[in-house]
Amino acid sequence: MNAPRVVNATRVLDGPQHLRPVSMEWFGGVAALLLAVGYVATMPLFAVVGAPPEGAQARLEYHMTGATAWWGIVALSVLTDLLFVPVGISLYTALRRLNQPAMLIATAFILIFVVLDLAVLWPAKVSMITLGEAYATATSEQRVLLLAAASYPSAVLDSDLTAVYSILTLGIGILGTGLVMLRGGVGRATAIVGVTTGVLGIVSVAETMVTGTFPVVVVGASLLTIVWLVLVGRALLRSRWSLDGATR
Repeated sequence: MNAPRVVNATRVLDGPQHLRPVSMEWFGGVAALLLAVGYVATMPLFAVVGAPPEGAQARLEYHMTGATAWWGIVALSVLTDLLFVPVGISLYTALRRLNQPAMLIATAFILIFVVLDLAVLWPAKVSMITLGEAYATATSEQRVLLLAAASYPSAVLDSDLTAVYSILTLGIGILGTGLVMLRGGVGRATAIVGVTTGVLGIVSVAETMVTGTFPVVVVGASLLTIVWLVLVGRALLRSRWSLDGATR
């Protein structure tokens, strides 16, 4: 006897074993596209403020100006970090039957990126922005205290571990997702972009560890991340990836 048709809030399917959480895919697709828009929106802000220097005093002097642009960067960056949560969960939901252990690892790295970025990186940057604003109008005695207070967040931002928090974890997550898609024959173009993005992210972190300078390759990784998010968003919105690995 044929399996009964099952009705849920989002789609009619031909059997309970094929039930797919389309609403989660839609939510993840929207989140991915918003993420891409958010990344693009931060680019002119970063162009305005430029790259911050290293060292507590240099960072304080740097943050004496440009606070408005930096608060905009913080707001957009926190929002994009949070949007990675539904994107990661949606990708796991859509691709888990291709290779559930690998997708668990890839999704875990994406979520670790979110946690580390929000718990370590951005609090340190917020501290430096706030202290820099105070430093601009402080007396000589107050500046000594502000410099002491800036030592810890500055050390966090100057550490090579910052690249691990903000680049490596996400790069591994995107790389893992791309490899699962490639081996499963799903979304080949998206998979290739994902693998390339992840590899460039990992290479940029290695270059930072070796040279101690900002790697140019990270710019390419960032741009490819935007492309990858657009491809992922479109695919999820169109429900092109089924749970059993078929391409729609």
